[in-house]
Amino acid sequence: MKKLYVTVLAVLLFSVAAAGVSFASPYDNLDPITLRYGNGAALGAAGDLWGIAFCKHVEEITGKKITVDYFGNSQLGVDSELQTQMQAGDIDIVSCQPGQTTTFVPAVAVYDLPLAFAKYNAAAIDKALNDSPFTKLINEKYGDSKMICLGVLQGATFRVMTSNVRIEKIDDFKGIKIRTMNSPNHLLFWQALGANPTPLAFTELYMSLQQGVVDAQENANDTNLSSNFQEVQKYLVNTKHLLYMNQFLMNKARFEALDPAYQDAIRQAVAKATAEIAPTLGQIDSSNRDKLVAGGMEELNFDDGFYDEVIKASQPVYAEIRKQVGDDLVDALTNALEGK
Repeated sequence: MKKLYVTVLAVLLFSVAAAGVSFASPYDNLDPITLRYGNGAALGAAGDLWGIAFCKHVEEITGKKITVDYFGNSQLGVDSELQTQMQAGDIDIVSCQPGQTTTFVPAVAVYDLPLAFAKYNAAAIDKALNDSPFTKLINEKYGDSKMICLGVLQGATFRVMTSNVRIEKIDDFKGIKIRTMNSPNHLLFWQALGANPTPLAFTELYMSLQQGVVDAQENANDTNLSSNFQEVQKYLVNTKHLLYMNQFLMNKARFEALDPAYQDAIRQAVAKATAEIAPTLGQIDSSNRDKLVAGGMEELNFDDGFYDEVIKASQPVYAEIRKQVGDDLVDALTNALEGK
């Protein structure tokens, strides 16, 4: 009897296929849409690879019922300009690091806690940021600012410092002129170490380093390499002061106006892109670091005692960020990283 059932089922399936009958897609009856996506990441940087992977996956999932006009490499503006455009509805999607999101979502300053992620691996950080009570809490804050965060990309790699001044102990930071992003918490961190930070425009940075206008800068190693900072900087200083992470942000009203099937497809595509790119980030960072050293930079590494001193000196920053975002958000992040 079982054999007869299997045979009949096979014949039916063959007949359906021969007749050209196809199973319905959840997108069949939906109008095609095009999303505008602005990305401030440099060509080939992690955030750019993530964006390109998302575009590929969302078109595959929906059979190109969703297509994406992708503008990478700051074609539509720097991160702050992209987020302004997204809030206004001129762009649907933005990928960016959190440094310039605090203007729009003050609670994102929680990611500015110095060295908060330095002792955790990529899996623990991913769980904390993408699938924890902290995730739910921070997403409420994005929603208050007309945004929805659909995912965070990271690989337990960090923003580091490059310098023309050798750093061997914490006192060596004193007096260094360092370019940082225009973020109050970033400025406060370097000031706490005794450095003189300045939010110089990135387009002016290479020449400013070359001419000695500033002594140092901080960025992830993919940006350090793509900007050829090995040509104008002597030392690669593994400060690990901030997690190198990218957010996938979308205009909240635009997302919520989409059919649920399209919403699900976008979430799937973000997840697939993250699963594709995140595992490569550690290797990419290591490769970039090796190329910077091969280009003439000397890498400076430190023991746990050095990092403990940096955290101790950074306590005014911790206190300020707790005032900005509230104890509940800081504690939720800490607990999520600890797996609580």
